[in-house]
Amino acid sequence: MIRSNVFIRKTKRGKILKVVREHYLRDDVYCSFPKCEQCEEEKPIFSSNPSVDSKELVGKYLIIPDSNVVLHQMDILEDSSIRNVIILQTVYGEVLHRSAIAYKKLKDCLSNPEKKFYLFMNEFHRDTFIERDQKESPNDRNDRAIRTAALWYQKHLKPYEVEILLVTNDQSNKNLALESGIKTNTVEKFVKSLKNCDELADKLALTREASSSTGKTAVFEEHLPLSSIQVGLKSGSYIQGTFHASRDNYLEASVDVYEKDGLSILIQGQQHMNRAMQGDTVAIEILPESEWQSSSSLILEDDGEKNDESTISEDKKILQDISNKSEKKPCGKVVGIIKRNWRQFCGMLQKSLIETATRHLVIPADKRIPKIRIETRQADVLDGKRILVVIDSWPRTSRYPLGHFVRNLGAIGDKKTENEVLLIEHDIPHHQFSTAVRACLPSLPWSITEEDLKQRKDLRDLTVVSVDPPGCTDIDDALHCFQLDNGNYEVGVHIADVSHFIKPGTAIDVEAANRANTVYLIDQRIDMVPELLSSNICSLRGGEERFAFSVIWELDENAKVVNVKFTKSIIKSKAALTYAEAQMRIDDSQQTDDVTKSLRLLNKLAKILKQERIKQGSLTLASPEVRFHMDSETHDPIEVQTKQLLETNSMVEEFMLLANIATAKKIYDEFPSCALLRRHPEPPSSNFESLIKSAESKGFTLNVTSGKMLAESLEKSVLESNSYFNTMLRIMATRCMLQALYFCSGVVDQKDFYHYGLAAPIYTHFTSPIRR
Repeated sequence: MIRSNVFIRKTKRGKILKVVREHYLRDDVYCSFPKCEQCEEEKPIFSSNPSVDSKELVGKYLIIPDSNVVLHQMDILEDSSIRNVIILQTVYGEVLHRSAIAYKKLKDCLSNPEKKFYLFMNEFHRDTFIERDQKESPNDRNDRAIRTAALWYQKHLKPYEVEILLVTNDQSNKNLALESGIKTNTVEKFVKSLKNCDELADKLALTREASSSTGKTAVFEEHLPLSSIQVGLKSGSYIQGTFHASRDNYLEASVDVYEKDGLSILIQGQQHMNRAMQGDTVAIEILPESEWQSSSSLILEDDGEKNDESTISEDKKILQDISNKSEKKPCGKVVGIIKRNWRQFCGMLQKSLIETATRHLVIPADKRIPKIRIETRQADVLDGKRILVVIDSWPRTSRYPLGHFVRNLGAIGDKKTENEVLLIEHDIPHHQFSTAVRACLPSLPWSITEEDLKQRKDLRDLTVVSVDPPGCTDIDDALHCFQLDNGNYEVGVHIADVSHFIKPGTAIDVEAANRANTVYLIDQRIDMVPELLSSNICSLRGGEERFAFSVIWELDENAKVVNVKFTKSIIKSKAALTYAEAQMRIDDSQQTDDVTKSLRLLNKLAKILKQERIKQGSLTLASPEVRFHMDSETHDPIEVQTKQLLETNSMVEEFMLLANIATAKKIYDEFPSCALLRRHPEPPSSNFESLIKSAESKGFTLNVTSGKMLAESLEKSVLESNSYFNTMLRIMATRCMLQALYFCSGVVDQKDFYHYGLAAPIYTHFTSPIRR
């Protein structure tokens, strides 16, 4: 069956177009119940005896949640006790358009076979598709579509004694469902009917009714509606920006203004912050100049739960006391929230002083986030634990945002728990790789075939060596060097060919893109790709044949490039060394083997390359790294040391930079409109103000007109009485820099390709494909 919609629309150029949209309906969209004789599905999702772990719902049940339940109560639906759920296409589509976070969680539930979530395409089923009535709102039409699908399922599965439960908090939708003979329940009543209701009840998100501010005294001003904000932004009455809360003073924040780079508006006091939170996009109103203040140098922490009104008045007194009238800054107040930046937050419970109370505060791990008020009956269990919570709302009558408990992470101070907090707070995906991802991996034992040898350059006879930090197993670069008959040198950089194993659009490609890079903690590594690739098949391990992308130069005595070529290759590394081992080989005059000779030549050329790079204006900035020594049995840290940089560190770095620059030139020549490059914009002069003041305090003048001038100025700023002074200046200079950016060559002018920090006209990231 085909349903056609025909309508006329006018283009921007004034042309009239007739648009025909065809909607195909079918009768072979199956119910996914295994015993159903009308459907011929090969792999049904539901079990033949679908049940709900409930004290009241006895028998076979399938659950259908409406859109708002999925949007706001995903923490309930994610629980392992909730199974046998039908997600209607109508609901799926609405979640997709309204919440990226809920949509991702819903997709995870649908892809988990243990959850038994089934996506029913009701909008393409002949018996469940409905047209929108002329006077019907889109929301009412979707509610009717959900009831129609629920009724179809109820009739369809009646011979098998399977009942349908529609879960909705919409009273109108619930009443209409009951009139149609559909069994229905609110989320709260459904959860309370379950056997593990005490634990699940804590995960209930607050509904609008539950967080209603009716009859309570307002603590904050009402937020302006978006329509008023847009008018104010156009007229210049309001300014849009990103809200940044202070880590040290809970009564201070700033708003970075979008239109004006470097302009930051100071926000002081909780009333002026008006329920804005870290990362929110807000609209602010600039206060009269007579009300401008300076930022405070005091450290202030919110010391607990008091009466909301009295606390706000106390805040005003504190602000008056700490105000410094001498250095005023533009101040403002938040008048509306354009976009919230709410996420899941880690924290610890601050129990109420009233023993029988169920409402408690959670102190977030991130000091920029205010305390969150939750309701839980597990306060004694959660005391002394790290917990995960979500914010549901922040009514103007409450000093703190209102949220709900999601899960218990573990004991405070436990290493595994604190690592989990770190990863969650920095939004680092660290779940196990899915079955679909693992299915993309090559099978073991893996070996190179005759066909591979025909398609790649065989470089297995070269003396290739890798140099990495101790304990490194994801080796993604290796080098070789030898002198040619004409006196020049052949140098090769060989990079692991990860793209051979990861094809575009596959599950492993999507997962790697989501993770973006490998993350290193003190005692563990969160891989971007599964360990079979990162530490085995792609890793350029010593003595093993591996696929690589190779960049091979001919360099003269002055390390100038005579020519360069690029090839897919097969290599066999002769040694996998640490920086220290490679340095010992170079320094030991007794060693004259091929690997050591290659290392010495590489080190010699690298010194020339570095000298030339610094001469061009490349910055040498300080970013001290520390290394932890772990106990071999307990895996606890027992010692911490500053990482010592050797000549071999610089040697590897120089050739990686050379490879990245050469590759950038090559891909830009081949693909001028779509090469993936990386640029580093020049920082504005205002970024260097604190650095210049620090240098001047010791009698040095820094020239920041260009990268080259800055590099030369830093080189001269050496204090004989304090050897660490120059390092400190370089650390401060690092903080003055702007973020380097990936970009597509077709959308940026060539003059803006420049990499400020490296003084390179063009640059990309060709190296380290295992971990980025």
